Amino acid sequence: MGFCQLLKKASLVGAFFVPGIWLGAAQAQVFCPAPASVARVEVQRVVDGDTVRLKDGRSVRMIGLNAPETGKKGRADEPFAIAARQRLQALVSASGGRVGLVPGREAKDRYGRTLAHLYSADGKNLEAQLLAEGLGFQVGVAPNVDLVACQQAAEHTARQAGLGLWRQSPVQGAARLKQSGFALVSGRVSKIERNRGGIWIELQGSLVLRVAPDLAHQFDTAMLGGLQGKTIEARGWVQDRSRRGGHKNDQARWLLPITDPSMLKLTQ
Repeated sequence: MGFCQLLKKASLVGAFFVPGIWLGAAQAQVFCPAPASVARVEVQRVVDGDTVRLKDGRSVRMIGLNAPETGKKGRADEPFAIAARQRLQALVSASGGRVGLVPGREAKDRYGRTLAHLYSADGKNLEAQLLAEGLGFQVGVAPNVDLVACQQAAEHTARQAGLGLWRQSPVQGAARLKQSGFALVSGRVSKIERNRGGIWIELQGSLVLRVAPDLAHQFDTAMLGGLQGKTIEARGWVQDRSRRGGHKNDQARWLLPITDPSMLKLTQ
């Protein structure tokens, strides 16, 4: 799906969830219903808001959802991390500890975890339920993007209502970036360049977005080229180039790889 098409779809979603009906829609609508045939698996424990451990030994990272991180190595829990874990535990328990599992097109991540969509006993997508309650951020990482549109719609209900993570805007200006990791960032596009390294979209504030050459065909490149001078919102995992040894003085310090059009949003 092209970037332009996604923008059109986003506007339609915004038109549907108007103030006054969002709550009823969030409660009544089932986002991303389960397919006809789903493998059932037994959960041993909920690790955090987006990861479970199965009794067969597999760790499953839920596709399309990035929940706040629980504290590790002395670090404090991120806001709503415990709430997300507890809510996922409640959803799993309500299904008797057994959930439906649909593997992603890419079956595992770099840590060896199984990448999959999870469903409750009554066929509701667990990622979408958490997104609709503001307990995680939607993120589409190619090639596991089959449910991007309905998961975006789920997140939209929480964003419009100011639920959970959306009580205060989590979007930060590009100039205010201070650390690597998952982030929602906004900024004005100051430069767009295409070379052998892919498509590079620089934002004011020392941040550059990169679309890798092998992923460029998934984007509406004409639309990307028209972003010059406009304000956009991007989401994903920010990398600190100064720590990778390849950062030059004339380059932006922060790099955010964009693997799917859903990771970009035109805001102005």
